[in-house]
Amino acid sequence: KWQKAYKHVIQNVKDLEADLLVFYNYPKQIKSSIYSTNMIESFNNVVKRKAKPKAEFPNEQSLDTFIGIQAMSYNDRYFKRIHKGFGQVQDTLESYFE
Repeated sequence: KWQKAYKHVIQNVKDLEADLLVFYNYPKQIKSSIYSTNMIESFNNVVKRKAKPKAEFPNEQSLDTFIGIQAMSYNDRYFKRIHKGFGQVQDTLESYFE
């Protein structure tokens, strides 16, 4: 139905389809975690909250350093946490990356 009006768009989507829908290849138990942006939003809130008192950064390098340190701290804090569903399919996921 849409082929004539949106020929280029449809072709681009068909070319990218395998990459766009790759998360459907993962086990059902973790699809909601992959699809959700909750972890990203949580990290963004941490960075915003800690950057607010600083008001301004003298240069872009100092901002990059600050965000890098916040990312490492966030990773250290949640290193041993297993997100919903990942514990059930850990062996399957490890086999994907071997």
